[in-house]
Amino acid sequence: MSPAPPARIASLYRYPVKGLSPEPLPHVALRVGETFPADRRYAIENGPSGFDPAAPKWMVKAYFLMLMRDEWLAALHSHFDDASNVLTIRRNGAIAAQGNLETAEGRAAIERFFAESHAGPIKGPPKLLSSKGHSFSDVARKVVSIINLGSLRAIENIVGQPVHPLRFRANLYVEGWPAWHEFDLLDRTLAIGDTRLKVVKRITRCAAINVDPDTAARDLEIPQALMRRLGHNECGIYAEVIEGGTIAVGDAIEVEGPRLL
Repeated sequence: MSPAPPARIASLYRYPVKGLSPEPLPHVALRVGETFPADRRYAIENGPSGFDPAAPKWMVKAYFLMLMRDEWLAALHSHFDDASNVLTIRRNGAIAAQGNLETAEGRAAIERFFAESHAGPIKGPPKLLSSKGHSFSDVARKVVSIINLGSLRAIENIVGQPVHPLRFRANLYVEGWPAWHEFDLLDRTLAIGDTRLKVVKRITRCAAINVDPDTAARDLEIPQALMRRLGHNECGIYAEVIEGGTIAVGDAIEVEGPRLL
C-alpha cells in the first residue's frame, strides 16, 4: 500500500440533537471509546419508541425525527449551550423555541414547539429523549464519522453540481486525501497529535444526503447516482477513538499501519 498523502482537519462538527443543526467546533477533546462530546446526546421521538433511559439500547433512526425522512428539519437552526443545557431553535431567524433539556419544563417547551408546528409529519406526541452517556448514533458502536473532501468533489462531478459538505453530517472533514482514499484505510489508525482513531467501517449513505442543509429541499439523488456510477452507495468512514486527546481544525492527519496484537 502506498504511503498516505498529507492531510489535515478542514472542519469539526457535532450534532447535539439528532436531526437538528450541526455546530462547528474549533477543537474537541476526545475520550477513548466515545463519540464527540454531546454528539447525538438527544433525540426527538417520532411516535412511541420504547426507549428506556434507565437501560438505554441502540435503536434504528426510524424511531426518531431525522433528515432521511423529515427534510423540514433542515429549515430549523438550533444551538445547544453546554453550560446551561439550553437548546435554542430558530426559524427564519427568530427564536421559535427554547428550553433547558435537563429539566422537565425545558423539554416540554421543545416538545410543545414540535407538537404545535409540525404535528402533521410526526407519528405521535414528540418526546425529547436522552440517557447519560448514550449517543443516538446511526450505528451501535461509539464512533467518529469522517468525510474526505476529495471524495465529495468526485461526487460533485458525478451529479454535475455543487454538493454542500454538511449534507453528510460528519464530525470530521479531511482535506488532502485523493477521492475515495479513505476506503483504503480500514483497520488502519489515524494519528492526530497524540490522538489515535482506528478506522472500523465505511459509511453507507441514505436519503438524508439528498437534502440541502441551506434550503431544506430534497433536490438530489446522491446514493442512487453513486450506485449507478460506482456500484455502491458509500461515502465516508467511521473510526473509534483508541487513544484520547484534543484535536483542532488545521491539525495534520497521519496514517499508521495496523497494530499487531
